[in-house]
Amino acid sequence: MEIFSVIVFTVLGGLLLSAFRVLREYERGVVFMLGRFYKVKGPGLILIIPVVQQMVRVDLRTMVLDVPTQDLITRDNVSVKVNAVLYFRVVDPERSIINVENYMEATGQLAQTTLRSVLGQHELDELLAEREKLNNDIQDILDKQTDQWGIKVANVEIKHVDIDESMIRAIARQAEAERERRAKVIHAEGEQQAAEKLVEAATALATQPEAIQLRYLQTLTEIAGEKSSTIVFPLPLSIMDTVRRLAETSGSRDGDR
Repeated sequence: MEIFSVIVFTVLGGLLLSAFRVLREYERGVVFMLGRFYKVKGPGLILIIPVVQQMVRVDLRTMVLDVPTQDLITRDNVSVKVNAVLYFRVVDPERSIINVENYMEATGQLAQTTLRSVLGQHELDELLAEREKLNNDIQDILDKQTDQWGIKVANVEIKHVDIDESMIRAIARQAEAERERRAKVIHAEGEQQAAEKLVEAATALATQPEAIQLRYLQTLTEIAGEKSSTIVFPLPLSIMDTVRRLAETSGSRDGDR
């Protein structure tokens, strides 16, 4: 009889202790009574009626999910491998337990299919240059679809875009060709600007014949500064006419004296 009493007290003590649960600040308890949803409890010390009620713990902290590498083909028929990381948290513990069997696995599978679907609609250049926009697009789609599970997708980041070695060489050749094209365009624009300036200078010199002669004399001075022993240059007739007029003027002045 004493042994039976000890067993009964032990069982009752165990049931009494199991009735008390402690939930941390970031935890909530989804309580079911006889299989039906009862309420969400926590945080702190809560009471669960043994046998009649059952509780499922739910973590409300932001979770990090590493999306495995996905093989996909871009819109311009380039085969790439892409992986990403997903940040999400539970905002509705009731729906996260009732509406989906395993919200962690379901979110991960949805992230994989969405990653392939969204990135497959873009070209390779967009995958490499517009990651922020693609991250936002994937996040919006996931956030809408996981809302029924009580999940809030906080952020999606594409980590790596792996390309075949032959495609890397093709991209390098394309980049080199683009740099050469830009260099030729810049050189052509420089030649055009120089030609325009030469036309402006020629127009200005045409209106002032004396300026042409001064420029000619300046050029002679620059040539004379070089280490050439003999310099042969044409002498414009206009300069000869100017020298002749100066000589005649000087001679007439001497005769008057």
